[in-house]
Amino acid sequence: MPMSTRASGWPSVAIIERPSSIEPARKPPRYTVWRALLWPRRQGAQRRTARVPWVPIAIIATIVVMAVFAPLLAPHSPIDQTLRDKLLPPAWMGGGSDKYLLGTDAFGRDILSRLIYGARVSLLVALLALTVGGGVGLAVGIVAGYVGGRVDSLLMRLVDAAFTFPAILFALLLAVTMGQGLGTLVIAVSLLLWASFARVIRGEVLSLRQRDFVALARVRGCSAPRIMLTHILPNVLNTFMVLVTLNIGVVVIAEATLSFLGAGIPPPTPTWGLMISEGRGRIADAWWVALIPGLAITLLVLSVNLFGDWLRDRLDPRLRQL
Repeated sequence: MPMSTRASGWPSVAIIERPSSIEPARKPPRYTVWRALLWPRRQGAQRRTARVPWVPIAIIATIVVMAVFAPLLAPHSPIDQTLRDKLLPPAWMGGGSDKYLLGTDAFGRDILSRLIYGARVSLLVALLALTVGGGVGLAVGIVAGYVGGRVDSLLMRLVDAAFTFPAILFALLLAVTMGQGLGTLVIAVSLLLWASFARVIRGEVLSLRQRDFVALARVRGCSAPRIMLTHILPNVLNTFMVLVTLNIGVVVIAEATLSFLGAGIPPPTPTWGLMISEGRGRIADAWWVALIPGLAITLLVLSVNLFGDWLRDRLDPRLRQL
């Protein structure tokens, strides 16, 4: 320890300041197994947007492959009946058969084959309904947001009226007047979707039309249709794609609900909602008839919603900067 002597002769001790205590390291955020499965971390990635939802993507890809290659993957015909094999439990249960991995229904039809073909119907309805309903909502939102004035007021009143009308009741009326079928189902679901698309897109266009590039296009003499097609439309496509992704689950549930109520695809064509409807009276003794398609709907809707949340974070520049 350094020493020093003053004029008085008394020794003095130099005071050495100790370094400030080091703060204990903070514990890393809790990363549970469930979160790790849904949102795997990348090395060095600190943002939530860097976590790709691999498990939801794998589930969606599996269902899409099932729908596309249904004739090759289905072990049996989805409509052929074998009454001697009716209500067989899944293969892992007592009394089950390896011939029918997920069991059979009350008519002896293979549950796995009907589940695979039902995925084709659900995804086809989602594709057509989102194309029609989303396209109409996109066009209405762009026109209402850019033109404004009386056109905007008129279109928004139509949107408000569409929100107030009960979509399920309208679908049932369509089924009574037009008959059951794919066209009726697509029209009903499209009428359920277009208003939500139009309202969100209009809000985006209201902010875009005040931007400098739109003002420069007006100065250059561009017409309103050209500005909407070449300047407004490309800037709302990110929002449109996110809306499409987030509404796939809505369409799947709507199709299942309408099929459950008898307003969807007529039997014997397999759909997940129709399978649940056929098995609802046998929950006690044949639970697999209704539970297995219900689990398929749950997995698809949950996976699509998680993927839509990730896509929204990736495409939104405000969230990418966080």
